[in-house]
Amino acid sequence: MSQESGSVTATESPSQAPSASPRAIRKLSARRRPEVVAVLLFSGGPIFESSIPLSVFGIDRQDAGVPRYRLLVCAGEDGPLRTTGGLELTAPYGLEALSRAGTVVVPTWRSISQAPPPEALESIRRAHEEGARIIGLCTGAFVLAAAGLLDGRPATTHWMYAPTLAKRYPSVHVDPRELFVDDGDVLTSAGTAAGIDLCLHVVRTDHGGEAAAALARRLVVPPRRSDWQTGQRHLDRSLPEEIGADPLAEVVAWALEHLHEQFDVEALAARAYMSRRTFDRRFRSLTGSAPLQWLITQRVLQAQRLLETSDYSVDEVAGRCGFRSPVALRGHFRRQLGSSPASYRAAYRARRPQDEPERQPPPADLSALRRGPAPAGAAAPAGHHPPVSQVLAPLGKPESDAYAARVPDQPGRGEPQDGPARSRLRGARGLGAALPGPRDRPVG
Repeated sequence: MSQESGSVTATESPSQAPSASPRAIRKLSARRRPEVVAVLLFSGGPIFESSIPLSVFGIDRQDAGVPRYRLLVCAGEDGPLRTTGGLELTAPYGLEALSRAGTVVVPTWRSISQAPPPEALESIRRAHEEGARIIGLCTGAFVLAAAGLLDGRPATTHWMYAPTLAKRYPSVHVDPRELFVDDGDVLTSAGTAAGIDLCLHVVRTDHGGEAAAALARRLVVPPRRSDWQTGQRHLDRSLPEEIGADPLAEVVAWALEHLHEQFDVEALAARAYMSRRTFDRRFRSLTGSAPLQWLITQRVLQAQRLLETSDYSVDEVAGRCGFRSPVALRGHFRRQLGSSPASYRAAYRARRPQDEPERQPPPADLSALRRGPAPAGAAAPAGHHPPVSQVLAPLGKPESDAYAARVPDQPGRGEPQDGPARSRLRGARGLGAALPGPRDRPVG
């Protein structure tokens, strides 16, 4: 990794002039340059995420019409820095170089259970106070949150770690549905390849769509991912690892097995022998999510699977997912996934190759596993639910259109019971891949 120098001038025609920022952007300090991008690296990070901003901002592609940035690769702690693959890196700059940057990128953090170095956090805070744009890719969002820069803001991170981010930093509005979130002077992205999407967005913000498109061609990636543009978001999440050992896990398991029935949070609280207020507090402290939002999300995820794997009408899907009416399904589905149920099904089938076999829904219980696979094309049973490994993680925040594609156009910145579900949850820690938890595994 080497230093590159150069200069950039950001000019836009009136037709390309961005709208006002959702937040007041601090004026950039005189000692900081808008074209200087500092990438902050730590030991123990995966090399792929670390290399994304280096490739986007550190290579001279002016011959392809891409404006040049000046890259400063900075060590966030004493070296040598080692990647998850064992490679040893030496960064040419230290934390002092952050004082010259108009943009600071934290591409990853080695472990969401560890606190980042205080010196690095202080340097990031100072850069933000002096008007620098701060970017956290993937688990780099945990560094920004530890520095206090995400308080009261919308943010995203890798879906596997979003529940932990929401639980640990309750003032952060975590939305794992987004590829990236631009909140003006602080930006975050979801896992791994979403970092490329955010970096291209930064180039687009600084220098316009043509420059971003030229860079995307050089990187051989789409300028904007069509799935995100057309609302084809994905809801494949896991619950936090800790829930497998908590008594509320039995209530969660019951809810998942009875999503086809019409029940509310009051019913779940009664099964847990708690008042509604106590249940809400315990559920939120465990998962980082309000129980009502979690339940709605589970029903939407169930509807998504039925739309993909069955020929039920939208009205039938609504009934089999516990919605009181098709209108309720359509409203929640659109808010969660950005499209109507009918449009989602049509887009899904259009994308699927003709020779791809029909995907079988997961069995409703363990006895279904013993009976063997269902015949091809068979409809999903009314009471089936996803295995715990596929359960949608809590979104952690109230449902609101405010969390749909937060990308402003602006510059720079129950009752306990025995049964299959209980057994599955009790054994969750031993399943490994069945419940991808946040601890003791590489991030990203």
